[in-house]
Amino acid sequence: MAFDENSQIWFNGEFIPWHEAKIHVMSHVVHYGSNVFEGLRCYKTASGSAIFRLEDHLKRLFRSAKVYRMEVPYTLDELVDACVALVRKNKYDDAYIRPLIYRGYGTLGIDPTKCPVDAVIGLWPWGQYLGDEALENGVDVCVSSWRKIAPGTLAALAKAGGQYLNSQLVKLEAKSNDFVEGILLDANGFISEGSGENIFIKIDGRVYTPPLSSSILTGITRQSAITLLAENGVEIVEQLLPREMLYIADEIFLTGTAAEITPVRSVDKITIANGKPGKLTRAIQKQYFDIIKGNAEDKYNWLTHIGR
Repeated sequence: MAFDENSQIWFNGEFIPWHEAKIHVMSHVVHYGSNVFEGLRCYKTASGSAIFRLEDHLKRLFRSAKVYRMEVPYTLDELVDACVALVRKNKYDDAYIRPLIYRGYGTLGIDPTKCPVDAVIGLWPWGQYLGDEALENGVDVCVSSWRKIAPGTLAALAKAGGQYLNSQLVKLEAKSNDFVEGILLDANGFISEGSGENIFIKIDGRVYTPPLSSSILTGITRQSAITLLAENGVEIVEQLLPREMLYIADEIFLTGTAAEITPVRSVDKITIANGKPGKLTRAIQKQYFDIIKGNAEDKYNWLTHIGR
């Protein structure tokens, strides 16, 4: 992933050059991770560029901000318009979009209430999050020694920057042991999610996925996958899942805005089935990409078309 430093950034209601988008080093967010954010993708479709589930992502952004008592200085509609205008202004066909709400420069100390709340949206071209061959061949993952944040410690339903220190520990450990990704267990030892993805496990015709009580983020792509699975008549079970289900699975796939729908070919060096993406994973992956690329009817109204 490389930034396009010639692009424009939306910064508190104005479009400014990339290198002018700066904050003070004594801003609250720098010291305490006090931000909430989203990640969205814009895709080139047969009828022009379109952002995937734009309003759903921004609604989650506002909910995350509410948990951390951050008063967003813009309305949902204003941020929707800003995302669309930013893609149009930078003339991207495909892009990853990052809206960010954060506590800015004011005072330091744990109490953030005297700091302003700022809003930024950036974007850049971003290919396959888990590697160029991940979508086609699957990825090798491990179960992390780090646990997911426990209920009552941090707000797992909020997509907040400081909480991703947990994810960084998982990712660093996985990479140091030559795995692409790490899977977290929750505080009670049940499967939670990847460092930046939700997880689905197919065994004997049913598809299992961890519940909210396992401290997962309510992924927008997770919801999309559940919709597509139901459309295909697949039984979906949301329940506490023991670690060993990873090893006996017929298929496993990860979902996320960045990861999209990525098959898993091994866990802790135990091969999943024959080590190739399974039939169901391929089917859901194809349906998903057909919709977001404009090759199939957008029956769920997931796409916001940009226009020019």
